[in-house]
Amino acid sequence: MADNIKLEVVTPEKSVVSEEAQIVMSPGSEGEFGVLDGHTPFLTTLKAGMIRYKDTSGAERAVFVSGGFAEALPDRVTILAESAERRRDINIDRAKAALSRAEERIGKGMSDNEIDVIRAKAALIRAITRLNVVQTK
Repeated sequence: MADNIKLEVVTPEKSVVSEEAQIVMSPGSEGEFGVLDGHTPFLTTLKAGMIRYKDTSGAERAVFVSGGFAEALPDRVTILAESAERRRDINIDRAKAALSRAEERIGKGMSDNEIDVIRAKAALIRAITRLNVVQTK
């Protein structure tokens, strides 16, 4: 049986996850990737998405990340995220409100300010992803 790996998910403000995991699945900017014990080392950027991992008891856990970097080593995965929240810490009402605001901003067609549209689309992706993390079993 394979050994576990150490998973660290940190933001500039705090450590979100620091525990052993059987497997880690993460949203790389070029696609989802998985890491098991003994993985070949690599470094990659992350897009907004869901980190899924199995803890040492086999229970699946989920963490929202808004982007950042991941480093995989043979015995650990370190995620340096812009922001991150465990499934249990996501405020559903706040995520729904952010989704509505982003949809409203995009719907207004702020063609005179392209940066606002880009930011609204990024906010939309983050809100949808947070809600998906909460709804994933």
